[in-house]
Amino acid sequence: MFNNYDIVEMPLSLKRNRTMVEDFLAKSELRLDDMDYYATVVDRENYKILAGGGFKEDIIKCIAVDDSLRGTGMSQQLISHLMSQMANQGHTNVKVFTKPGNVDIFESLGFKTLGESSKAILLENGLEGLSNYVKYLTSLKKDGKNGMIVMNANPFTLGHQHLVEQAAEQVDNLYVIVVGEDKSQFSSEERLEMVKAGCSHLTNVTVCRGSSYIISAATFPSYFIKQASDAALAQIELDLDITARNIAPALGVSVRFVGSEPADELTRNYNEAMKSILPKQGIEVVEVPRIEKDGQPISASVVRQKLACGDFCKTKDLVPSTTTPYLVSWLAVNALKQELDLTPKPGLVDSHDNGAHTDMDYSIMLKSINALRTFFTKLAVMSYGTTLPEASMLQQIGIEAEKEMLHATGGVNTHRGALFSMGLAVVAACHCIALGKDDISNWSQTVATIASQMSGGSDTHGANIKRKHSVAGALELAQNGYKELTNFWLKFFIDNKADGNIKHKTLLLIMSELDDTNVIHRVGYEMAQQVKRDAAHLLKNFSIEGLEQMNRRFIESNISPGGAADMLSLTLFLSAIIKKDNN
Repeated sequence: MFNNYDIVEMPLSLKRNRTMVEDFLAKSELRLDDMDYYATVVDRENYKILAGGGFKEDIIKCIAVDDSLRGTGMSQQLISHLMSQMANQGHTNVKVFTKPGNVDIFESLGFKTLGESSKAILLENGLEGLSNYVKYLTSLKKDGKNGMIVMNANPFTLGHQHLVEQAAEQVDNLYVIVVGEDKSQFSSEERLEMVKAGCSHLTNVTVCRGSSYIISAATFPSYFIKQASDAALAQIELDLDITARNIAPALGVSVRFVGSEPADELTRNYNEAMKSILPKQGIEVVEVPRIEKDGQPISASVVRQKLACGDFCKTKDLVPSTTTPYLVSWLAVNALKQELDLTPKPGLVDSHDNGAHTDMDYSIMLKSINALRTFFTKLAVMSYGTTLPEASMLQQIGIEAEKEMLHATGGVNTHRGALFSMGLAVVAACHCIALGKDDISNWSQTVATIASQMSGGSDTHGANIKRKHSVAGALELAQNGYKELTNFWLKFFIDNKADGNIKHKTLLLIMSELDDTNVIHRVGYEMAQQVKRDAAHLLKNFSIEGLEQMNRRFIESNISPGGAADMLSLTLFLSAIIKKDNN
């Protein structure tokens, strides 16, 4: 029956393929979604698409079949093909988000309905899945009047905490489910830990892991792109149906709490749908008014906006103290990413080229930064208090972080120097903030105190250069509290922040003053002094063209000012997080 047709992958990265698929799906009133893989049934004679479907991770999407093939079994053939491809990628538990009219096709292949709405249905095939999550929730169930909250907490704010506290007063047991999808600025693990820490003072609150069965790419994909549409309304109904059928009964929940939503249309629609749908299922919906700060509702989106602008002092006023370390860690990672993104840079990896490096590029550097984030968070959380962690403990975490970095980069040393300097910066910042002494003088002294308890290696490139040329290495700079940075480079950056080229200029200033052991190791002490003079000259006569010319010269001469790049990252971090003296 299917001798004239082929099931072939249709790479959507090619514009022609994407246009063909979009046009085909439009005939079935479907919109092409994000895909890992898309396959089509093609007529060999005229290369016409007659059926198609794809998947993203463990979710089958965008199934459509031309009228000429309906009832022929082609849909089953296509779906079986997709499931085979998914199994090859390790997805043995498969979900499908589709129209209700396709239910019979999927049920014939062993799929079972998880939830439905008038325009959408979610089915699942596999031995594990929703039943496992229900078992997990059931194990947490306690007797009494039980309520629930579902929150993304990206990050956990005073608004979230107020909602939990208000809800906890109205029930015997409150279950807070943290959205499990990793599509947010803070990872699911970070958000879970933030919520646990922020609710630890409430004895009747249980914080639960989220899953793909409640506000996820499977049940409610529009949530993660904030798309208010007819499709989003169908997804809302579906998500709530799954909750009413499975999640709430597992926890014995009779009331669901939500915060009022004055700004976001999609979340407001979700709240209204809850009030309409859940009471019919025996679940009361209670809306708690948001609290405000300076006349504005406290929301995670406002926190993220202020954080992105480097306005940490105002940001931390919107979150519980237990969230603060996570903001510090995010700013540390963001500073490293800002340095990486800065383009052009002389001899350093950026978004245009690899500089004077043959073993690393932008993607490797980004993998390295992402690998270090967990460890910066660990350092931040353990340092947020009145007592500094032992130096030996910090060094052990540094060793673990370096191993993870090398694993992520395939053995390339991308950020060893930045791990040391930024790690110290994070520890000192969190300790100072916890003490309420978050000015630059206290930060500098705290760094010096920690570093004075550490010893450096005796057989490293930096150690050999120090002995030969009497220059300060990474440890000595830290033991001096990064005085050059705090007294000059940071002030230069802050005083000239309105300059669109201030990051480039600050890098040049640092290059002109720092005895960079990376440069000395690569090209010798005398050439390193020439690099300082060249940087000072370009800073005085700044132009992007001059930077590009310097980059070409540095690549030819194998010069990479990695130490200066680390100090620029530190400058960017401190400009966001530490108050200047007398502020």
